[in-house]
Amino acid sequence: MEILLLNGPNLNLLGRREPGIYGNRSFEDYFPELTAAFPDFTLTHFQSNHEGQLIDKLHEVGFSYHGVVLNAGGYTHTSVALADAVAAINTPVVEVHLSNLAAREDFRQKSLLGRHCAGSISGFGLESYRLALHWFQQQRPKRVGFRV
Repeated sequence: MEILLLNGPNLNLLGRREPGIYGNRSFEDYFPELTAAFPDFTLTHFQSNHEGQLIDKLHEVGFSYHGVVLNAGGYTHTSVALADAVAAINTPVVEVHLSNLAAREDFRQKSLLGRHCAGSISGFGLESYRLALHWFQQQRPKRVGFRV
């Protein structure tokens, strides 16, 4: 299965940015663990601080990949355009967040993306990605572009 792990703004700073909230490991350090844990998956990752690049990547893979694990960062709460892109594609998307959004500021507790996603996982740090991949593993799609 081909799965894209798509990271939004400021996630390139993981391990350095507010480690009390986001942890002290970079995504690049964690990614090899995911590829080793899911040998039957073809995992790729992409990060951008630019909304349009995230949308373009969703359009690129959204009709051919088996899944997307999306950590949209701050765009989760602000981007109608990114929510529309998730709604427009056939590939299922699982929304992930490192921190527990319910325990954060009021503005972080609303996701514009969640209603278009197969599910949302938050609060487990980098392990949120692994949990999302376990969900895809359980789906065992019979065709590319299944939609839940």
